Amino acid sequence: MSDSEFDIEELSMSESESDSCISIDEDGLSDHSEDGSDHSDDGVDTSIRKWVEINKDDPPPPPPRFPFRGSSGCNFTLADYFDPLAYFLLFFNLELINMIVTETNNFALQQARSSRDQWEPVTVEEIYIFLTISILQGLLYKPSEKMYWSRNKLIETPIFGKLMKRTRYEEIKKNLHFENNTNFNPETHDNPKLWKIWPIINNLNSKFSQYYTPQQNISIDESLLLFKGRLSWKQYIPQKRSRYGVKFFMLCESETGYLHNFLIYTGKGTCLNKKYGHFLFTSQVVLSLLDPLLDKGYCLTTDNYYTSPQLADYLITRKTDCCGTLRTTRKDVPKILHKKKLKKGETVAMQRGKVLIQKWHDRRTVTFLSTFHSATMVSTETRTGNVLMKPQVVVHYNKTMGGVDLLDQHLHDYTVARKRGKKYYKKIFFQLLDISLYNAYVLYKKNGGQKPNMLFRLTLIERLITTYHTVTMASKHGRTRTAGPLRLTEKHFPDFIPPTDKKVAPTRCCVVCCKKNKDGKKIRRETRYQCEQCQVAMCPAPCFKIYHTKENF
Repeated sequence: MSDSEFDIEELSMSESESDSCISIDEDGLSDHSEDGSDHSDDGVDTSIRKWVEINKDDPPPPPPRFPFRGSSGCNFTLADYFDPLAYFLLFFNLELINMIVTETNNFALQQARSSRDQWEPVTVEEIYIFLTISILQGLLYKPSEKMYWSRNKLIETPIFGKLMKRTRYEEIKKNLHFENNTNFNPETHDNPKLWKIWPIINNLNSKFSQYYTPQQNISIDESLLLFKGRLSWKQYIPQKRSRYGVKFFMLCESETGYLHNFLIYTGKGTCLNKKYGHFLFTSQVVLSLLDPLLDKGYCLTTDNYYTSPQLADYLITRKTDCCGTLRTTRKDVPKILHKKKLKKGETVAMQRGKVLIQKWHDRRTVTFLSTFHSATMVSTETRTGNVLMKPQVVVHYNKTMGGVDLLDQHLHDYTVARKRGKKYYKKIFFQLLDISLYNAYVLYKKNGGQKPNMLFRLTLIERLITTYHTVTMASKHGRTRTAGPLRLTEKHFPDFIPPTDKKVAPTRCCVVCCKKNKDGKKIRRETRYQCEQCQVAMCPAPCFKIYHTKENF
């Protein structure tokens, strides 16, 4: 599915196989039919209304949208709205980190089999630095995790060894845990298949919806987290980039891709809202995600895996509009639309109350359902400059369906979760960490932040290091000459600049004095002193103190 423009070749493939998936459950059965047919009563009586074919030359006006009554925007206050760390701590706050510290220490002690397996308890600061290293690995991709601590000059990255020893990082990652094994009871747990990661899912999901209310246009789609390990509810979706993995159902804001709510598919044990149990499985997914936003005038966009006339009828009763592609094999879709053969550019539409179903043929045939569009054709300009006539619903679908795709694109650029991972709950944890970073970035932009995503993450990494790094790892292979965030936490001492072959007492420009002042002019001042650790020239006073205590000197 394209994230910005309707691709008729991809989206309007054979309607019986588009977005189809094969569930790999314990019993080898799928939870929903591949042909998209409805098999359950949805509780909405449509027998008193009939489908009426619309005159394509003189279509009636579109039904009015429900008035939007949601209060979209940020629901929090910060001391500094331009500090990336403040946004990150909204999601990974001290309460959540303390829970991770407690469960990780408990699990490590449970796993210790002898005195040689002594475990040094992990601290809050170490967990934050552990997360910092994981985020930085997403920006600096290397084929193997051990390569980040390599001393090979061709690939060396000294910052990792200074932040944490490789063995300590591997110990923390090996014992990373989020739930006490001794407390698990499969008969009473809310979601037995996700119990190892359930506290993190609940915590972050509530925060995603708590701190930001989306705008009127929202979309629901699935996203696949690559995972090829053993898992009874692993999914195989040929159309997805990863193909194998853990499937997320996501509700995102269409404009920014902010993730407001999500569910993880676990086969027959998928945790859904029980009050929608009489609906089709796909409709249960939609309504479970959408439940807090019903009756507020939202406009939902979905693809043909979710869209059905019954779902549209129910959403209308909850003052929620919807729009999306539709499989003509769905229950209650007029048979004439399924059998109707169209030539290129032709369209046929039928309406029942507020619900419109329109079939259109461009390069292939595609069918749409909408509760707030008419069958009118409008002119649009393509990327190549050509002017084409498209139904109104297609234009709206192109504009609003890309919320989840937008999120996936940003996660793919600087992904935190590594490809190889045997523990599904750790893979999900790093994926949720990545999503939290993107949501934090969206909130940062909503409040006037100007930095792009990569620079936002780099600044966040620097802030995490300066705030939580406490232990200095000595390097045996020289010192770095570039200023970094570690200068604010390491031990530094002034020293004379060593003599050279030409000068016994050489001098260099002071890095603080030579920086541009408020008038934009440089002050050239030579000094005989430098920082022994940083290998940067500076005056002993006051420049030495300024350089090592202020981020923006």
